[in-house]
Amino acid sequence: MPALVLAVALAACGGGGNHEQTADPNPPQQQPAAPVKVVQDKTDTRPIIAAFGDSLSAGLGVEPGKSYPDDVQRLIDAAGYHFKVVNLGVSGDTSTDGLERMPEVLASHPAVVILEFGANDGLRGLPVASTQKNLADMVEAFQKARVAILLAGMTLPRNYGPEYIKSFEQVYVDLATKYKLVRIPFLLEGVGGHPDLTQPDGLHPTAEGAAIVAANVMKYLQPMLGKYTR
Repeated sequence: MPALVLAVALAACGGGGNHEQTADPNPPQQQPAAPVKVVQDKTDTRPIIAAFGDSLSAGLGVEPGKSYPDDVQRLIDAAGYHFKVVNLGVSGDTSTDGLERMPEVLASHPAVVILEFGANDGLRGLPVASTQKNLADMVEAFQKARVAILLAGMTLPRNYGPEYIKSFEQVYVDLATKYKLVRIPFLLEGVGGHPDLTQPDGLHPTAEGAAIVAANVMKYLQPMLGKYTR
């Protein structure tokens, strides 16, 4: 299934746009994506930033080289940092799928991970406690491996109900507080609800939208890179 219907959820994140839009709480199923294989280049010694998530990270619907992780790489290069951004997004993944992929991600020995999961859990109406537990397990595993974590906050369309949405959004706040994480309040800030920045499905960012998402990420990521030499 598409990873996000967040473009219609701007009321909770102060992004403007058309608040009258609604989303199908039972969106069509998406064909499972092939697992992402981490191919190590032994000659590339740059520390790895892993963009670990679902279709937002994978760049569903945009041309190769136009996903937000690709744009983050360009921003990092322009800022003079020496990191390799590795795209570990798989379209349709839930937090359970992400947890199952943890061994492969940890085997790539990232220095930093941009952790972006939960939207598909919410769209399927899965228990919030389950999503929180899965994310917490991922966070604890990364912290045990001394991987710095940037947590991407999410929200849901308004027709999922205020109580469920509030508890869903609170997951990211609580995780950031408990584990002392850097948190992006809403990954799609400035993109969701803007038809000129989303694809015809109204859900996923265009290449232009992905560039804005990358700028959102970089705002929180760059201070985390300070201990590394430029």
